[in-house]
Amino acid sequence: MDFVIANFAPIMFVGLICFLLFGFPVAFSLGACGLFFAFIGIELGVLPEPLLQALPLRIFGIMQNETLLAIPFFTLMGLILERSGMAEDLLETIGQLFGPIRGGLALAVIFVGALLAATTGVVAASVISMGLISLPIMMRYGYDRRLATGVIAASGTLAQIIPPSLVLIILADQLGRSVGDMYKGAFIPGFVLTAFYAGYVILMAILRPQMAPAMPPEARTLREPNGSSGLTSLGILTALCAALGIWVGENYDLVMETITGKEVTHAPTDEVIVVSMCGAVILAFVIAVINRVTRMGLLSRMAERVTFVLIPPLLLIFLVLGTIFLGVATPTEGGAMGALGAFILALARGRITFSLLRQALFSTTKLSCFVVFILLGSTIFSLTFQGADGPRWVEHLLSGLPGGQIGFLILVNILIFVLAFFLDFFELSFIVIPLLAPVADKLGIDLIWFGVLLGVNMQTSFMHPPFGFALFYLRSVAADKPYTDKVTGKTIEPIKTTQIYWGAVPFVIIQIIMVGLIISFPGIVSSGLGKKEAVDMEKATQQLDSLLPDATYSAPSAPSLGGSAPATPAAPSTEAADPMKALEESTGGSAADNDPAKALENAAPSNDNDPMKALQDSLQTEPKK
Repeated sequence: MDFVIANFAPIMFVGLICFLLFGFPVAFSLGACGLFFAFIGIELGVLPEPLLQALPLRIFGIMQNETLLAIPFFTLMGLILERSGMAEDLLETIGQLFGPIRGGLALAVIFVGALLAATTGVVAASVISMGLISLPIMMRYGYDRRLATGVIAASGTLAQIIPPSLVLIILADQLGRSVGDMYKGAFIPGFVLTAFYAGYVILMAILRPQMAPAMPPEARTLREPNGSSGLTSLGILTALCAALGIWVGENYDLVMETITGKEVTHAPTDEVIVVSMCGAVILAFVIAVINRVTRMGLLSRMAERVTFVLIPPLLLIFLVLGTIFLGVATPTEGGAMGALGAFILALARGRITFSLLRQALFSTTKLSCFVVFILLGSTIFSLTFQGADGPRWVEHLLSGLPGGQIGFLILVNILIFVLAFFLDFFELSFIVIPLLAPVADKLGIDLIWFGVLLGVNMQTSFMHPPFGFALFYLRSVAADKPYTDKVTGKTIEPIKTTQIYWGAVPFVIIQIIMVGLIISFPGIVSSGLGKKEAVDMEKATQQLDSLLPDATYSAPSAPSLGGSAPATPAAPSTEAADPMKALEESTGGSAADNDPAKALENAAPSNDNDPMKALQDSLQTEPKK
């Protein structure tokens, strides 16, 4: 029994693993394990009896957590956009744009996957939409099955790391950090990972052109009346918009000062990118509208189609991420605006019906309840685990690793990678992250950077054979029997599950490389964050002295880092003011000879020198508007 008492926290952690291996749902396994060991710990005297009285307060704390409201908002936004037809228009148009080059369809899938990730934030919606639309087209024109399925699954999982991601909301909540800062930190790594995916496709198209052939000329339907592709007009429009975006980025301080009237000294990189992109999009939209209304022929069919197809998702990105990055809205408010914008977009396209809206609301409610139940179970488990001093056991286990921060990060990422074979990102976020965050914080690791790093790593949980959810989503929409293509009339062979698994392997390796790059170059994450403003203690002291002219205040000196003993304070000067002497003088005699209450009343500062009284007088004398 002494062994159980001395090792209660490790035994509890092993018990949780046993509960999960028995096949019970994660939410109920966490709650049952927490309550079971709580009762045992109270009986053994390891835990105090009033411990469980704190449980209702924790549950009410979850109910009052406004950050979690962003989850149903972003989920609803993604599900409505999935039914609005935006993905179909994007894939068709971008496929026509990139189709003439080798690997063009795969590049179109990656590009659309990044746009859907930045608008929906839901992996299932992205993978299923692109699997239904682009996979038959890629099979029609002879793409390698492993490359085609791997590109679709990997592009869909970009919704894990590109804001507004549900994973980043959960990680921010568990790490105790701002969702907006987590979005800013993940903005650049998400698009760097997208560039890596595109680079892999281009490399495969060069080394093995038969794996990613170009679309045949007869499949390129978006042409001018004279037969030209119209890419020259699109190139000129892109150059103009890029020039405006670059100018806004270079003169961002001046632009924001002109718009807001406030001086801008430093702006985060992600904020500059979003605002510059918004300016470029508005210019393209204005030119396209003028061309459509006046019929001047300024733009080709390709340029006009690309502009009008890209405008809705890009404006939705600015509506959500732009307002968050600029500080206009919180992530919860940004999610609400995104859901409303998605509803208006679907309504304008005539794609929304009461039945589809009902399905979207039902799916949103189901996912939200799933998250909250896991959170409730993890709260019960963490309460008992903390009562048993479990965090200290984890801290001693991990903080003594060789290599310091690097050793800790390598072990943690290997652990997350292995656990991702069996647990999805929700379970990892609620079970593992609360145990790792205190250790990372004690080692001096920035928790925003740590959260983005783990978010990239947990992205592999969707791609891991054999339990990756993205692979299951793709398997559900991929053909499992031979079928006849409607356009070519050819018989298309089914896609095997092993081909989907092998297609995911190169992209999992790319994700691991991205994890290594973030560890080696932390600026990939931190460059998206704004600089923290340093507090000038000297200036603060001067301001305090100006508010309280009769008060003396000195800023505390920094503690000595050399380990030397503090200097012995000097004896007080005889000329210094003696509080008791001042009290005697104010009362006209000895403090002992007078009433203490009266003495204190007489010793109170006069109204002429009272800053609070001066403030009240200024407010009362201020003219009413």
